[in-house]
Parts: sequence; structure tokens; C-alpha cells
Amino acid sequence: MDMEVTAWTSLHHAMNAKNDKRPFSRAALRRIARFARPHRPQIVRFLVLSVVTAALAVATPVVAGWVVNAIVDGDAVRKVVGLAALIAGIAVAEAGLGLTQRWFSARIGEGLILDLRRAVYDHVQRLPVAFFTRTRTGALVSRLNNDVIGAQRAFSDTLSGVVSNVVTLLLTLGVMLSLSWQITLLALALLPVFVLPARRMGARLARLQREAATHNAAMSTQMTERFSAPGATLVKLFGRPDDESAEFAARASRVRDIGVRSAMVQTVFMTALTMVSALALALVYGLGGYYALRGSLDAGAVVALALLLTRLYAPLTALASARVEIMSAMVSFERVFEVLDLEPLITEKPDARTVSPGPVSVEFDAVDFGYPSADKVSLASLEEVATLDTRGGEQVLHQVSFRAEPGQMVALVGSSGAGKSTIAQLLPRLYDADAGAVRVDGVDVRDLTAASVRETIGMVTQDGHLFHESIRANLLLARPDATDEQVWEVLRRARLDGLIAALPDGLDTIVGERGYRLSGGERQRLTIARLLLARPQVVILDEATAHLDSTSEAAVQEALAEALEGRTAVVIAHRLSTVRAADLILVIEEGRVVERGTHAELLAQHGRYEQLYRTQFADTEAEAEAEAVAADGPTTPAGPDAAEPLATAAP
Repeated sequence: MDMEVTAWTSLHHAMNAKNDKRPFSRAALRRIARFARPHRPQIVRFLVLSVVTAALAVATPVVAGWVVNAIVDGDAVRKVVGLAALIAGIAVAEAGLGLTQRWFSARIGEGLILDLRRAVYDHVQRLPVAFFTRTRTGALVSRLNNDVIGAQRAFSDTLSGVVSNVVTLLLTLGVMLSLSWQITLLALALLPVFVLPARRMGARLARLQREAATHNAAMSTQMTERFSAPGATLVKLFGRPDDESAEFAARASRVRDIGVRSAMVQTVFMTALTMVSALALALVYGLGGYYALRGSLDAGAVVALALLLTRLYAPLTALASARVEIMSAMVSFERVFEVLDLEPLITEKPDARTVSPGPVSVEFDAVDFGYPSADKVSLASLEEVATLDTRGGEQVLHQVSFRAEPGQMVALVGSSGAGKSTIAQLLPRLYDADAGAVRVDGVDVRDLTAASVRETIGMVTQDGHLFHESIRANLLLARPDATDEQVWEVLRRARLDGLIAALPDGLDTIVGERGYRLSGGERQRLTIARLLLARPQVVILDEATAHLDSTSEAAVQEALAEALEGRTAVVIAHRLSTVRAADLILVIEEGRVVERGTHAELLAQHGRYEQLYRTQFADTEAEAEAEAVAADGPTTPAGPDAAEPLATAAP
């Protein structure tokens, strides 16, 4: 390694230094050791190879000095050729060992990345929904990418670097001191000329890079938000294109200016250190030549010292920055462990049961619930805030009780924010009740296996979320072993088969990010088809027809009626027309069940349900009755369903 490479290494370490003075945590080291344990045999081989490679790196200059001495002394050609062959053999061995060492390094590093990523990914999947509602997705993804890679460098780079550099330094110093302690001490005196400017310039470059990273992140955020389908639509409707362009150009211009300054700082630094390296070599050749001419030093020793000089500064500079590298790796490990230390709120009991096949009942028994506070489900670093929001934990459901017998439909109606969706989320155990119990087939959902809950309960949410994958992949998420015939059958029942068949790629058509290549109604019907394919025993519809027009709604209602036959259903709807036939309707207000009964019974109570009904249907039914009166004369309402609204609305 020559002086220029050494200078680049020193500068790189200084630029990436983190001023973290925290001591090593024994608990963290033990956790790191547990991740490293499966790779221990490879790590040992890797370290042995690092030691041997370091020894060979020092051996080459020494043998080169022997060659020079053999030439000066006029030794036999055979000896000179033999020494040259030895140098060649060392070079070949060093290259071979280097390749092997790199293979072990890659295996260890990539294996550790795999283990860490799987651990974080699997753990994150077990975290509650509240975690995802608070966390910035980009910050979480960074943990699985940047921090995991930073952590693995502790093994693939830092660990081997420390071992090989210590061995190289000790061997180099020993050989140089044996050749000439005076020249060795002078060479060591020049070390600060390498390290101190690198620290100063590196800190300056680090500040510039952090500023550039901030502007780049802002540009990425701006592009991500503006280039998504909803963002682009919003900009076109309300945005100011000239201002958007000016804001983006200002940040891009700042990044350009920082790039120019960084390039100049690096060039000045490298030019200065290249000059210093030349002066150091001049010192070795000058002083060594003087000693050689006086007969106190061999000519070969002068050459060996000059070559060893490059082996001296590299490990010294690297070891000077070793603590910084180790602390940087520790910070990465700690950021990974920070996510792994978040406790999942939903856990499966060791003796968890499964749900029996066939129709099942659903029961809420005096359920109280409040969403968990931020400190229980989130991290300030993942929300990218200084401190976590202390709000949360307030009770939102109060003594909610109801029962749906096998095959019955229970409808939840009420004002927005009343707690209807919260009730629906407790049933598939996205959250656990704080008090009371949620039972499926008479068993508390907390006593059931997660797989059994997933197989038993199916849910269609309001947003109808789809992945940026094919139609087939989005459907098979519910049932991976489904055949094409079964897929087409559920598409027919969801009234989508004609549309999908007309697409050029059919089932292999990519739906786009969040399904934005489909209309709102098509997207929602596709999620209903996914539910039909899953064939759950309990169905939850959370505003499942909210995005459909009247024609599509009627078609989907037919499919849902067929799908719900013989199954227990919990339906949330603002459109009361979709729940008139429910076996039980619950009116939810402020987290409480304020009314319950059938459609007719609730109208007869003249309470909150009647108010909701009047708001949605009075005008429509008054118009219908006026038309009937004009055509056939006055009519009498057929039953309690229509009595009050029609009587109130009639002129």
C-alpha cells in the first residue's frame, strides 16, 4: 500500500468519524456475540488468514532488500534468481490468500446481514398496527439497510482490519528497528503530518457531506411525494409548478456547490499528503544512503526501509481510527437492537388453540379498549422527532357487548370516529382488549393461534390496499395454493372477470403502487375477490362498498350476499341501505353501544338511528312518495321501516 492510498484511508476514516464517547455495553457485546456465533468457524479462519497475509506483506520488502544486497555483493546469479522467485512466490501466495480472505469476509458479512435483516423483518411483522401508524417507513427501511450494513462491517472490515494492522505494525516496527532505529524513529515522527490534517480536513468534508445529505434527502422526499399518483394529482390541482421547480433547483444547486468545495478540499489534501509522502521517502533514501556510504547500513536495508515505510503508516493510521470505526459499528448495532427491543403487544400463548371448522359465533363481552401510547409501540428515532408524543392510552371503547350467532350479520353504524373500526380491529386481533373479552366460537381470541385467527376471520378495509404486483399475486395473498379456475371464479363473483379478461396481460397485469392503475371501485372489488378466495368463517366489512357507484355496489352486494351465506359477518357502513337486513344493528357513539336492535326496532325507538336514517333517506323517500301520490293517489306505508321517515317527510 503506497502513501497515497494511506492518505485516502486516513481521510476516509476521519470523514466517517462519529463523535460518540459512549462506553461499550457488555449487554450489547453479548448480543453481538450471539449473532456472530453461527459464523464463528469462518471468523476464526478469516482472522488466521489476516495474520498470515499481514506477515507476507512485511516479508516482501525484506526479501527485496536481500536481492539488493546480493547484487551489490556480487553473489551468484542463482541466488539472485532464487530470491526473485521467492518474491514472486510470496506475491502469488499473498494474492491467493487475499482472494480466500475476501471470500470469507464476504461470507461472514453477507451472512450477518442476512441474519440481522431476517431478525428485524420478522420482529417488525409481529409489532402492532399502532407501530406502523406512527413510524416513518423510510426510517424503518434504513434500519434494514444502512444500519444492518454498518453493523456487519464490524466483522468483515473492522475486526479483520484491527487484527491484520496490529500484526503488520508489530512486524514492520520490529524489522525496521532491527535495520535502523534512527530512521524508524524519524519516520514515526512524521505520523502526525498524516493523521492531524486528515482529521481536520475529514471533519470539514464530513460537515459538507452531511449538509449535502440533508439536501439530497429533502430532494428525495420532494420527488417521492410529488411523483406518486396522489401527489402528482395534488400538485396539478393546487400546486405552483414554478415554485416547485425553484425549490428543487435551489437544493440541487446547493448540492452542486458542496460537490465543488468537497472536490477542492480533497484535492488540496491529497496534493499536500502526496508531497509529504515524497519527503518521507526522500528522508529514508537520504539518511539511509548516508549510513550506507559510511558502511553502517547495507544498501538492501535502505531499500527495505523505504518499502517498509508504506507498511508502517497504513496500519498506524488505521489503528488511530479503529476506535471510531468500532464505535460507528456499535452505534449501528444499537440502532438495530433498538428495533428488536420493541415488545410486540400481540403474542401467542404456548398452548393456543385452533377454531373448529364450520360456522362460528362472535362475541364481545364488556370490552374496554384504548390505543397504546407512543412509548409502548414506537421509537423517537423512527418517527424522526426529538421526543415521543406522550398522548395516547385514553379509553375509546367502553363496555362494548354484543353477540353474533353463527351465520348472523351484525351491523355497526354511527358517527365518524365513534369507534366502529376500532371494534372491527379487535376481532382479528390487530389489537387486544384492555378489559373484557373478544370471543370466536366461545374462545377468547387471545387463546387462539395466530394462524387460526387469520384463517377464520377475513376483513375488507376501507382503503382496499393492493401491492405493486400482479392481480394474481394480490389475490393469492389470501390463498397461495388457489388454482386459476378458483381465481377466475371469485373474479366472476366480484363482477371483475370481464374487465380482467380484457386486459392484455390478464391476471399478470401489474396493478401499480397501492393499486392506483385501477379505479376506486375496481380496486375495492378486487379486495372483495381476495376475501372470497380466502373463504373465512367470519367476515368483517369495514365500509367495503364505500368507493363504489350504485351499479357496482349492487353487483358487489350480490356477490357479498353469496359469500356471506352461512358465515358470521360484522359489517360497518355509513350507508344504512346496506345494513337494513342485518340480524342486529348496533349504534355506536363515543365508543359505547347506545342503541341495538333490528332496522324496524331501531326506527320505532325514535333515537339516534332514526336521526341517521332521516338524514340519509328522508328526501329520497319523500320524493318517491310524491311520485306515487301523483300517479295513484295517497298510499299507506307498508310497515314500521318506512312509517316514521315517510310520515315526517310527506308534505
